[in-house]
Amino acid sequence: MLPGTTPRRILVVGGGGRENALGWALARCSGVEQVWVAPGNGGTQALTGCQQLPIAEHDQAALLNAAREHQIELVVVGPEAPLAAGLADSLRQAGVAVFGPGAAGAQLEASKQWAKALMVEAGIPTARHWTASSLEDALAQVEAVGQPLVVKADGLAAGKGVTVASSIAETRAALEEVFSGRFGAAGASVVLEEILEGPEVSVFALCDGQRMVLLPPAQDHKRIGEGDTGPNTGGMGAYAPAPLLDQAGLEQVRQQVLEPTLAALQALGIDYRGVIYAGLMLTASGPSVIEFNCRFGDPECETLMPLMGPELAAVLLACAQGRLDQAPALTIHPGCSACVIAAAAGYPLSARLGDAIRIDLSPDDQAGQGSLQLFHAGSQRDGSGACLSAGGRVLAMVAQADDFDAAFAQAYAGLAQVHFDGMTVRRDIGHQVRNR
Repeated sequence: MLPGTTPRRILVVGGGGRENALGWALARCSGVEQVWVAPGNGGTQALTGCQQLPIAEHDQAALLNAAREHQIELVVVGPEAPLAAGLADSLRQAGVAVFGPGAAGAQLEASKQWAKALMVEAGIPTARHWTASSLEDALAQVEAVGQPLVVKADGLAAGKGVTVASSIAETRAALEEVFSGRFGAAGASVVLEEILEGPEVSVFALCDGQRMVLLPPAQDHKRIGEGDTGPNTGGMGAYAPAPLLDQAGLEQVRQQVLEPTLAALQALGIDYRGVIYAGLMLTASGPSVIEFNCRFGDPECETLMPLMGPELAAVLLACAQGRLDQAPALTIHPGCSACVIAAAAGYPLSARLGDAIRIDLSPDDQAGQGSLQLFHAGSQRDGSGACLSAGGRVLAMVAQADDFDAAFAQAYAGLAQVHFDGMTVRRDIGHQVRNR
């Protein structure tokens, strides 16, 4: 396809809330005729312009066959695991345009040690760190440092392999958990980091290997409990644009973090075409990278997609082609976007599955036709078509308004029309920006 054109037929790979939001947003882009989502979830078929394909995200051969059968002009890979496994490489070798890095670039997320080494080499601000590949070595390093540390399983642990310890005893306990095998191969080694202080913010750059477009900053809420208490989750809600970073702050992140990262990847011969997601802490001395991810954040993606203009599909295709300079400018809708997650009973430790979901929203609201969107995450349909919970984070309710108070009021009002047994919702999402 010519650079700057809109792909007519798109395949989104993944089955969570992020992919539900991507499918919805891409199907709304002018010029897009059809979006397929594989494997999708219980809400995919309700999205106007989207069809569900029962293909697992790790089934590279079947995904390539589907891309050929449906004459797909752009594949957007949502989750990190298939990217780390080389799905984008396989599709590109077959001549398919892919938004998502190859396996080499996905190491930004798939190996925290690799990402740390890259940051140190490139002079990108990040916390001091130590690495260990055995429990004995890790405990010895904790003793030598003599203070509580952040403990991170090196590999992909579905957002669960990080502990910010408040004491040396808690640091030791976290290390014992990692090396006990709870996270499988992801916990074969660890990264230990000094604890930084400051608010966290997420910044996403759409990259074509050489150039980038930055999206509005977003802020996630990781803890399960109100007041940011309890265990870490994949994210219980988010909002955007986060006022923590104004335009000058975002430009600082571009110059000090994102552009040096892209240059460091280029220096390694990595042609990175996809999202660089920088999880940042805004410390007293400036932004510092907590972690990189190689895909859109979740639930930040659900929060951001309703703010994207109709050029999104063309911009992602231009990134996939390495031609971002020939893409139309991506417009960002003004206003505020608020996202609240409805999680299953027992999440994040042991989520209960199979609860019937009742949705009393109007058809327009269910389809996301106005300023309210319901994105499905952990849901599936049974043989009779009934929608059941099938994951830890079940639904994401998202709303837009002129201010955050109105946006969150609308999101929580929408959630009041959704019901399943054990539904877990934080009532204080966006407390940083809400006045009431």
